[in-house]
Amino acid sequence: MNESVSVHSSATPTVQELVARARELAPLLRKNAPASEANRRLEEETVQAVRNAGLMKVCTPKRYGGWEMNTRAMLDISSAIAEADGGAAWVVNLTNICSWLVSLYPLKAQDEVFGADPDACISGVLNPTATAKKVDGGFRISGSWHYNSGGWHAQWAVLGMPIVDDKSEMIDQGLAIIPMADLQREDTWFVAGMKSTGSICLKAKDVFIPDHRILSMPRAIEGGYPTEMKSQEAFYRSAFIPILAIILVGPILGLGRAALDFVRQKAASRTIAYTFFEKQSSSVAFQLQLAEAALMIDTAHFHAYRAANDIDDAAARGVYPDMLIRTRVRADTGYVVEKITQAIDKLMFAHGSAGFAESSPLQRIWRDAAVASRHAVVLPPIGYEVYGKALLGVENNVTPLV
Repeated sequence: MNESVSVHSSATPTVQELVARARELAPLLRKNAPASEANRRLEEETVQAVRNAGLMKVCTPKRYGGWEMNTRAMLDISSAIAEADGGAAWVVNLTNICSWLVSLYPLKAQDEVFGADPDACISGVLNPTATAKKVDGGFRISGSWHYNSGGWHAQWAVLGMPIVDDKSEMIDQGLAIIPMADLQREDTWFVAGMKSTGSICLKAKDVFIPDHRILSMPRAIEGGYPTEMKSQEAFYRSAFIPILAIILVGPILGLGRAALDFVRQKAASRTIAYTFFEKQSSSVAFQLQLAEAALMIDTAHFHAYRAANDIDDAAARGVYPDMLIRTRVRADTGYVVEKITQAIDKLMFAHGSAGFAESSPLQRIWRDAAVASRHAVVLPPIGYEVYGKALLGVENNVTPLV
């Protein structure tokens, strides 16, 4: 059994057990959250705690000692972590999904990452912001990639690149696995929320990438994964863009629940200034705001779970989802972040200006959710447009990421 999970049984845990472990860590995560924010990266104690709890092995194949779960598990586990610390949840979630990405590659590449270290942490960015030159056995690439969440803690990265021919003309778009030892970290993460994610820039200068550590993005988007284990491992048949999109809302769901719980707990002890109410919980106006926010958060969960079930059911059956389902997942993703951000704003109004005090966890929840909800892949208008086009049979000229 690997030392990093020695505090727990070597048997594969259930999702419920991992959720319970995440909640057991809540006091530690809350204690470290201010320092993580101030330093713009997770405290090492937090990183080690989530690793020791096995929370970064959700997407690692069982062949390497991982848990090999599914989309719904990622939502449940990351949202449980986010109840205490949104930044920690984001890093854990992105590390997990990058492990899923590596598990789509040929076994030779998987062995290089997980064979040497089953607990390897991986960061990643899909954008092909690099130049490439075809050489014998692979490519040499140079470039810069923003924003690599958890980049300070990773040993590997999966990074977008152009695939070129012998004349250096682009013929495909790829995703390359690169050891962090071949990359330079640049501290560029200065933001209003999700400060602790350490979403830094990675740079490469004339780095060699062997062919077996590159996959084609267009083929992956259509389910063409080079792993030799695809027929045996359902999770690694999951639809490419749908899973990459919907998992991003896991931490956002947890932040919504955290905001609701905080405002509810304080309602009996807070007055409403310049009114006759000695406690918020006596006010019908407050009750209405709280109920509306709770229903928005519930609605967000329904859409997130529907999307996760669409992905997981198709993977289990060995069927790649059609365009209508894939675009609906993009729309569900956008609807989740829209409802959660609206709910948190309503809760901020209900709670009052004290929620903006630096000492209040509510303002950090508000900032973290606001920043996370602006990730390009979860933006509601894009998701709605591609879904609307699919419903009408209109050509998608918006994005290839469906």
